[in-house]
Amino acid sequence: MYAAAPNRNDDVNYRQCGRSGLKLSPISLGLWQNFGGTDCFEAGRAIIRRAFDRGITHFDLANNYGPPYGSAEENFGSILKKDFGHHRDEMVISSKAGWDMWPGPYGSGGSRKHLLASLDQSLRRMRLDYVDIFYSHRPTTDVPLEETVGALVQMVRQGKALYVGISSYGPERTREAERILRAEGVPLLIHQPSYSMLNRWIEDGLLDTLGALGVGCIAFSPLAQGLLTSKYLNGIPDDARAAKAGSFDTRLLTEDNLSRVRALDAIAKRRGQSLAQMAIAWTLRDPRITSALIGARTIAQLDDSLDSLNNLEFSPEDLQEIDHHATEGGIDLWRSVSKEA
Repeated sequence: MYAAAPNRNDDVNYRQCGRSGLKLSPISLGLWQNFGGTDCFEAGRAIIRRAFDRGITHFDLANNYGPPYGSAEENFGSILKKDFGHHRDEMVISSKAGWDMWPGPYGSGGSRKHLLASLDQSLRRMRLDYVDIFYSHRPTTDVPLEETVGALVQMVRQGKALYVGISSYGPERTREAERILRAEGVPLLIHQPSYSMLNRWIEDGLLDTLGALGVGCIAFSPLAQGLLTSKYLNGIPDDARAAKAGSFDTRLLTEDNLSRVRALDAIAKRRGQSLAQMAIAWTLRDPRITSALIGARTIAQLDDSLDSLNNLEFSPEDLQEIDHHATEGGIDLWRSVSKEA
C-alpha cells in the first residue's frame, strides 16, 4: 500500500500561476512519453509516486498520450484509483485535445465537436468527474477562434474543467483568446509553449504578452527532447529516444547543436549541476514562467531533474556565457502551428 511522504510539500516554493489563485509546483510531470500501454505500468506508477512524494502536484496529460492513444490517461486513472484516492484535492490534473486522436473529420482540431467529445473521453479514461485544467492543444486556423474558446467556456460552466488554457498559440492569437474568454467571464489561466535553451521563441513577444495579461506559463520540453542532457554528448545510446524509430528526429543531432550542448554542459559542471539540472533552472529563471514540464523514464531521471531546484541562481556572468551558446537549434517541432495566421 502506498503512503505518501508526510513532508512532501515542506520545502517546495510553489509559484502563483499568473494573477490567478492557483499555485503550481515549479516542476510538473508530463506523461507524454513512458506512461502508455507499451510501457511498464509499475515503472510509471513508481515515478508518479516519487513525484508526489517530492512535492510535484501538477500532472499533465493529453487525450492522445501513449502509445497507443489514450493509454497514458487510462494508466493514470488506474494509478489514481490504486494510490491517490485520498489525495485528489492535492493534485492539479490537466488534459488537452487538438492533435489527432480518432479517425474521421472530428478526430482532431479545434471544433466544439472535437474538444467536448475529447474531454468526456478523457474523464472516462481517468475515472474523474473533472480536470483541473483543460487546454486547446494547438491553434487551428480552419476553425473560428470563437468556436474553440466557446468550447472551453462550456467545459467550465459544466463543471468538467476548473480552469482552461492554450498551448502553442502565438502572441496575437493568445491575446484574442484571452479577450474572448474574459468577455465570457472565464479567465485564461495558463499557456503551455515549448521552451528551452535551444528553442527561445517565446522570448519574442509571447512572454511579454502573458505577463501583461496575467496569464501563467508552463514550459514544455525544457530539455529539448533530451538534447539538453548528457546522453548525446558521445553519440546515440541504444536506450535513448533517438534510437527508437518515430519518437525523436535524429536530424536534430547536428554538429552545431552538439557543440552548443557540449559548451553548455561545461558551464553546468562549473556550476555543480548536471546539464539537465541547469537547463531546467535556466527555464525557471524568468518569474513569468510558472512551471517547467518534464518527463521521466526512471526515478533516477526524475530525481536528477527535481534536484535542479537546489540551485536556481544565475550570476550575470553565467547568463551572458549561456546566452552565447543558447541559440536557436531548429528543434521546435511545433513552430509552424505557433506562427500567426
